[in-house]
Amino acid sequence: MSELLLISEEVAAALANGRPVVALETSIVGQGLPPPHNLRAAFECEAAIRHEGGVPATVAVLDGRLRVGLSDSDLERIAAGAVKVSSRDLGAALAKGEVGATTVAATVRAAAMAGIRFFATGGIGGVHRGHPEDQSADLVELGTTAVAVFCAGAKIILDLPFTLERLESLGVPVLGYMCDEFPAFYTRHSGCPVNARVDTPEETARVIEASWATGTHGLVVAIPPPAELESAEEFVELAVKGLTGVSGPEVTPRLLARVAELSGGRSLDLNVDLVVNNARIAARVAAAFAALG
Repeated sequence: MSELLLISEEVAAALANGRPVVALETSIVGQGLPPPHNLRAAFECEAAIRHEGGVPATVAVLDGRLRVGLSDSDLERIAAGAVKVSSRDLGAALAKGEVGATTVAATVRAAAMAGIRFFATGGIGGVHRGHPEDQSADLVELGTTAVAVFCAGAKIILDLPFTLERLESLGVPVLGYMCDEFPAFYTRHSGCPVNARVDTPEETARVIEASWATGTHGLVVAIPPPAELESAEEFVELAVKGLTGVSGPEVTPRLLARVAELSGGRSLDLNVDLVVNNARIAARVAAAFAALG
């Protein structure tokens, strides 16, 4: 195990005893949501996992270590100011001792290093609209790392058909949890079918187990949001059209912030609700998987 990886005592004990563990990212705390929504999302996700009998393993870069399992004060440090850390940025962030909020890609990698196979987030990254060459590292990590990612699909600001095509090319199964259509973050409908539907934690666990047994790496478990944001697509179109002078990792936070402004803050509340719902279902599936023996 790398000396750069530090697993909390609670998470290490849960892994050793075969208890269900669910990883959580911190980019939602550092960049994805403004206060107080960011810490509310973090604390409520952890609480939802504990309520289902699981152990949360929130990930960040702190004090030169890749930390798996954080305290409340650690999360508050992230909320106070952190750099965004994707998988490519881990080395630099660790060596420089930065306070780093991990993205989906970085968290998936950290989870795999720690031996955690279940991870919950809001929405994965993907292919950007109008720029098929601009593809999130989340997709590459899913194609190479054996972790199941529970999400409300991909962020609606992305090109969802191209994102699904890329996942197909990478051999990543997309399961619809109680749905036949790939969710689009703020809405249940994208017009894109999932690869297979699953309707219970037990069925989901069996499909995941069989997928890993036959050589699959990452999987996406797409969960419809608990509510819908009215006029979501219209807000996204306006946000994309108004985006100028922004590139790279700042694109997604800026677009989501604009959607929040256009929706009068309704998208922020829905974002919190859906990520907590994803964490809850991930914990249920992790428990069902542990019960398979």
